[in-house]
Amino acid sequence: MTNKLITGIHHVTALADDPQKNVDFYAGILGLRLVKKTINFDAPDVYHFYYGNEIGAPGTIMTFFPYSGIQRAAKALGN
Repeated sequence: MTNKLITGIHHVTALADDPQKNVDFYAGILGLRLVKKTINFDAPDVYHFYYGNEIGAPGTIMTFFPYSGIQRAAKALGN
């Protein structure tokens, strides 16, 4: 067995509210490239947006599952 070091991350995924607002902000305002739009294979009625560089290189990707009407997270106790 060989030891392999983790040298970085491939991507970060987050939940979001409105799909169009997500694209408008990340692609329109921040200028990130919408690399790919697929469905969430665990919930086919939800999109899966991939933002990153022009070739989708590992470490440049941020993805979102936008759920319209999703509730904001509760504030953690003690914070």
